[in-house]
Amino acid sequence: MESIQLHDKTFEPYIDKDKIAKAVSSLANQIEKYAGNEPIVFIVVLKGSFIFAADLAKQYTKDAVFEFYRLKSYEGTQTSGDVKILVDIDTDLIKGKKVVVLEDIVDTGNTLEKIMSELTKKQPADIKIATLFFKPNAYKKDFPIDFVGMEIPNAFIVGYGLDYDELGRNLPEIYRLKKEKMIDFILFGPPGAGKGTQAKIIKDKLGLTYIATGDMFRNHIKNETPLGKKAKAYIQKGDLVPDEITIDMIKEIISDPEVKGLIFDGFPRTVKQAEFLDKLMAEKDLIIDALIALDVPEEHLVKRLLERGKTSGRSDDNEETIKHRLQQYHAKTEPVKEYYQKQGKYYEVNGVGSIEDVNQRLLDVISSIKLREKA
Repeated sequence: MESIQLHDKTFEPYIDKDKIAKAVSSLANQIEKYAGNEPIVFIVVLKGSFIFAADLAKQYTKDAVFEFYRLKSYEGTQTSGDVKILVDIDTDLIKGKKVVVLEDIVDTGNTLEKIMSELTKKQPADIKIATLFFKPNAYKKDFPIDFVGMEIPNAFIVGYGLDYDELGRNLPEIYRLKKEKMIDFILFGPPGAGKGTQAKIIKDKLGLTYIATGDMFRNHIKNETPLGKKAKAYIQKGDLVPDEITIDMIKEIISDPEVKGLIFDGFPRTVKQAEFLDKLMAEKDLIIDALIALDVPEEHLVKRLLERGKTSGRSDDNEETIKHRLQQYHAKTEPVKEYYQKQGKYYEVNGVGSIEDVNQRLLDVISSIKLREKA
């Protein structure tokens, strides 16, 4: 298997024909056990499931009826969230019968939610869901996925019925979108070093994704997501949000196939968090390329934070509070530098000077890292 080009995007080999065949055979066996002696009505979700359904039909040895349902939710590589029914099913075909919905892939669950809502109105005896591919990290619904061929990360895939703007369905294997390699790095430094300011400028200049824990928490809490509700419960009690919740929020961001590079600001704060992050990145076939630290003398930090406290309403308005925060940084967060130094990924940049000067120093370091990767 070699990489292929579909429209404007490159896709690389991911799952071969043998693995697909084994997954389909396993699903057929699981559904036969569920069926018992009753015939099953298979609802084939078009267009993506037609190849999967045909191969499963060849493996399925019991009585079955195949009906076809067509919806639309994807545009390009992204789900639109707006699910439209294009081809419906008559109530008489499934009323009082065991139904198994055949999906090629389940990611957010938006399409399935629409299907389950509509099919339930037709009064089947029971409804089960079978999918060849399942993205657990992308799934956002509560109803169970009963039969799963294989779990995959939240990558955009084509082949075996799945398409990118209608191309790729006829491929016998699965290919995934090839991500253009860009730098994934941590912008590091003590309070007042200017991390947030610089990260936002670099994000816009290089088209990277900016991950700041404070922003993540606020967005999740504002949108009342399940993770946001969990985080809010800890924050309201004055407790720190557990690492597991933070990691799950980060996992959602880096699972997006459109994300091409990452800047972390404010995370990791401890060696334990750094270890968590490395493990998570490895699960997504990614790595942290660098920790870039802004070096600013303490007297400059104190001065900056005192000035910031006058205008921002933060608690950085007295020297005692500021020095306590800096002591906490040295004790708990600074060891993260040593963690990445041991991996040969530590870079230091002079953080004193104008915003423009410091930004150019950072861009020079980033450029040198990218050039070194290509060498």
